[in-house]
Amino acid sequence: MSIGSDRDLAGLRAAGRAVAEALEEMRDAVRPGVATRELDEIGAGVFARHGARSAPQLVYGFPGVNCISVNEEAVHGIPSQRCLRDGDVVTLDATAELGGYMADAAITVTAGEAPAEAVALVETAERALARALRLVRAGVRLNALGRAIQAEVEEAGFNVIPALSGHGIGETIHEPPVVANYYDAYDTTVLTEGLVLTIEPVVAAGCGDVVVEDDGWTVVTADRSLVAHAEHTVVVTSSEPFVLTA
Repeated sequence: MSIGSDRDLAGLRAAGRAVAEALEEMRDAVRPGVATRELDEIGAGVFARHGARSAPQLVYGFPGVNCISVNEEAVHGIPSQRCLRDGDVVTLDATAELGGYMADAAITVTAGEAPAEAVALVETAERALARALRLVRAGVRLNALGRAIQAEVEEAGFNVIPALSGHGIGETIHEPPVVANYYDAYDTTVLTEGLVLTIEPVVAAGCGDVVVEDDGWTVVTADRSLVAHAEHTVVVTSSEPFVLTA
């Protein structure tokens, strides 16, 4: 969506705060032995305090409140009784609806002591997001963000997952435009002031191909390589972007 009033910005900020707090509290609870459903319940409690609802449940009928993906699970992992093990790579992805507005963010953390490759993968996703955020302003070509993300990821020896991307957001989860994590020379979209979108590098240690599991939701790497995911919802301005989910 594009912000049309102060009310829009206030509504989006409220949704963004719910997302940021849910991620913070879930992150603090990540440790070996905790079940992903327990993490989801923590996030659900934060949403309840804010009067927010799970946007994936609302829009798509997702079977959890938050998406919690482990190791080779790239996105849309379903919370369950699965208990985390030492070294697991855990992506917490929260999308809230509050007062008709939506915001979306994700972080990847490790449970206990993680291998060096896992730590590097998580750090790469975070750097790729930060690199793209530095470019966000009105008048910039959208594909410049994809170029920056792809460059950061490949310089680290990893790969983006081309099938997964950021997106416009606001009144529903997925709105135009698609925010690719790679350079698309054919995309002539220019960022405009007030546009609300997510930027979300999804980074694989392997080739970057993905498949959907039999549950119909969970997207995993075809080669079962590890994945890290970093995401914020931002508002485009004439200077630095306003990060709603910081």
